[in-house]
Amino acid sequence: MRIRRFLPVFVLLFVSLLAATAAAAQPIAPVPPPPPPQFEGLRIDYQYVDITIDDQIATTHIEQLFVNENDWLLESTYLFPLPKGAAVSQLTMWVNGQPIDAKILEKGEARQIYDEIVRQLRDPALLEYVDHDAIQANVFPIPAGEERLIEIEYSQLLPADNGLIHYVYPQSTNLYTNVPLDEQRIRVEIESEQAVRAIYSPSHPVDIFRDGENRAVVGYEAQNVTPEGDFGLFYTVSPEEIGLNLLSYRAVGEDGFFTMLIAPSIATEEIVAKDVILVLDTSGSMDGEKLTQAQDAANYVISHLNPEDHFNIVSFSTDVRLFEDNLIAPAAAEQAAAYINRLAAVGGTNISTALLEAASLVANERPTTIIFLTDGLATEGITDTGLLLNAVANELPANARIFAFGVGNDVDPNLLDSLTETHRGTTTYVRPGERIDEVVSSFYAKISSPVLSNIDLEVDGVKIEQVYPTTLPDLFAGTQLTLVGRYRDGGSATITLSGDVNGRSQTFTYPDQNFNNAGGDEFIPRLWATRAIGHMLREIRLHGENAELVQSVINLSTRYGIITPYTSFLIEEDDIAESLREQPAAEGMAVLEGEPVEVTRVVT
Repeated sequence: MRIRRFLPVFVLLFVSLLAATAAAAQPIAPVPPPPPPQFEGLRIDYQYVDITIDDQIATTHIEQLFVNENDWLLESTYLFPLPKGAAVSQLTMWVNGQPIDAKILEKGEARQIYDEIVRQLRDPALLEYVDHDAIQANVFPIPAGEERLIEIEYSQLLPADNGLIHYVYPQSTNLYTNVPLDEQRIRVEIESEQAVRAIYSPSHPVDIFRDGENRAVVGYEAQNVTPEGDFGLFYTVSPEEIGLNLLSYRAVGEDGFFTMLIAPSIATEEIVAKDVILVLDTSGSMDGEKLTQAQDAANYVISHLNPEDHFNIVSFSTDVRLFEDNLIAPAAAEQAAAYINRLAAVGGTNISTALLEAASLVANERPTTIIFLTDGLATEGITDTGLLLNAVANELPANARIFAFGVGNDVDPNLLDSLTETHRGTTTYVRPGERIDEVVSSFYAKISSPVLSNIDLEVDGVKIEQVYPTTLPDLFAGTQLTLVGRYRDGGSATITLSGDVNGRSQTFTYPDQNFNNAGGDEFIPRLWATRAIGHMLREIRLHGENAELVQSVINLSTRYGIITPYTSFLIEEDDIAESLREQPAAEGMAVLEGEPVEVTRVVT
């Protein structure tokens, strides 16, 4: 008999009670069910996290040893959080001291094989895409009193903001187990072409070891710890002029891949008048601390307007309310603050009407910044994401930019990312525990600087294509433009970036940039594939599944080892058996040809 129990966390315990049965011809006497077992849950003996950050390329490698201290066979199903833009590249399960790497298969095929192996009580492991910021891992079986060591690795490109680079390792014991970790170790190795200056973790006490100006190691260790918040690390690099960094890779006989990191020095001698429209979510879910911080953020913005600026406030829940009928001067900031402080959180979430009201306020002749803050999904007005995006695109003038702030875990990232990409802004996600007002005030200080808008990129000497993002965002002083793409033949090229600053054209030229003819940085193809897959998945979510797009996602996923909603990593029992057959019988373990392999102990 098998008994399923669900803990109040995400760990699923699959209990198998095996008993001998009588011969098929004999009647089976009824057996009273056993009393419900008392579960202790899966214990994580240790979690080792090793992060390497080479310039802005971060690779995170996690080892977790799961221990079953119950008297029952357990299937571990746990959710693993991912940072935005990360791509999983490895799932490994250790068996008898040997690593078994996962294969990437189409999702349906992987799940079918996994379920079949589970029915045979053999040893698979499955890693599936769950959502934009989580993956799900299944490991079966974990016999009573035994262990399973799992390794996961993912990579990401960290953005730079005025020389400040921020790394986050998302974690919470609620996603792993209901008991503390016996041991946790986090190690970050930073290497940079530019001098590494300040290093700071706002979340954990860390030790810092510096090896010259360009390398540092950050360490954190704890025992019997319950992670209650993400591990965050900030570091700064020398603020000297960065210009352009080009990374490329090309295999023989194939098109190449590149990543460009561009941070020009934008020069201006004047402050340009701008319009600012605050669009604030006051639905019921914003009640409490979130609304208070949103009010503080809005008050910060209106108190830092320049005399020539204009502004307005659009607050929304089920209905939509405007502070004034038109854009007004900062002289009304005191009345606006009183209006903001009276806002109450109640009702639904009418995103479409709020954004359309904001669009109607935009004056065509002035640059306009729309700051859109929400914590949920659209529940009123236009709720279909594709229709909502089309409605806003049809009404919003070209001189307006949307900057979105998604608060908490219940936002629609597809909507926010699509809005900001289409309208040349950015999306910032405010995690639980982060202060909304601090995030928004930091952002506003950045966009108060001059902007390079209507950006155009030209590469002379090398043919480039399949570039992401497809629409180049505006570039603020101190920020960085990150592009990935493909190229034909390598060689030397001149890269020209042009745009408008305060209505005047500015051009930045970078000569003698080398696209590799062969070899180069091997991680670049996966970075490109991650962005390409993300673009295709967004198109699928907006416009529905298209056979050609889905197949393209699957092809890129299987080629570059990137988990997606259509593919999964799978470790099969046959892989384990083959690994064990290649080893000499040792430590009292016999391996029988053709027989299911039962792993009695997993060690490193």
